Amino acid sequence: MSDPIEFYFDFSSPYAYIASGQIDDLAAKHGRKVLWRPMLLGMVMKKTGLPLLLDVPVKGDYSKRDILRSARYYGVPFNFPTKFPLSAVTPSRAYYWLHGQDCQKAREFARAAFRAYWVDGRDISDMAVVLDIAAGLGVDRDALSAGMVTPEIKERLKVETDTALAKGMCGAPYFVIDGEAFWGADRLPQIEKWLATGGF
Repeated sequence: MSDPIEFYFDFSSPYAYIASGQIDDLAAKHGRKVLWRPMLLGMVMKKTGLPLLLDVPVKGDYSKRDILRSARYYGVPFNFPTKFPLSAVTPSRAYYWLHGQDCQKAREFARAAFRAYWVDGRDISDMAVVLDIAAGLGVDRDALSAGMVTPEIKERLKVETDTALAKGMCGAPYFVIDGEAFWGADRLPQIEKWLATGGF
């Protein structure tokens, strides 16, 4: 089996949410695994100086339509949350703590957190909401609450964000496959061809 696909994302990115529902199946079809790696998109925006997409005149209006159209195209349930954007620090730290305990459970949590925000409009920057999501998956609330605020987990999220930046991340989702970077959910067809052909 070839090297796994690195999937860098921020829970507050609508395109990352859309891509999250596609990338595992796409990878499996070509005998690949996926490393889910949440990071903080705000740090990328700070480094690049790019504004929030929806705040850009004209482009923002188009982007909102494109996000909704993309969700329909992939058959993904989607509702713009009232609170947007929000900080993804809390769910990202929860993910990395869970990943250290049970990789599959961490993946389930990531999917549930994405749905909670982009379908149900829940505030996943809120610790109580994140603990509720995890508890619904059978995770011990007290263990997660204590584990996700340790210095090690805080440092892990920082390192993952720095690593994404070092790999040229300029937006979410960001995929690295065989050293080749792909930015955006709209690159999924190119990713599929890359995996099918071994590169082009």
